[in-house]
Amino acid sequence: MNPKLDKYEQEIENNVSQYKPASAQKESQVEAIIDKANEKKSISLRLKTNDLEQLKRKADIEGLPYQTLLSSVVHKFVTDQLVDKRSILKSMKILKAS
Repeated sequence: MNPKLDKYEQEIENNVSQYKPASAQKESQVEAIIDKANEKKSISLRLKTNDLEQLKRKADIEGLPYQTLLSSVVHKFVTDQLVDKRSILKSMKILKAS
């Protein structure tokens, strides 16, 4: 399989000979940073009963645990990747009218 590279990745690939390997110490530091960023922490959260039931139903439809779905929604929200379907539809309607 030959993955498609974006411009930035292709530039790195084209200039790979100019890079040198990181030291074992630097590599270890980077791995520690990544591990810390990926750590999970348990929290207690109070939700309305109806909201929790709807969350569980949607998770069941998606075929995953509701905690995983909730974690995914939170991650998308904090990384500005959560998209509101109604906003998209409204934007499309406005663009069509133009």
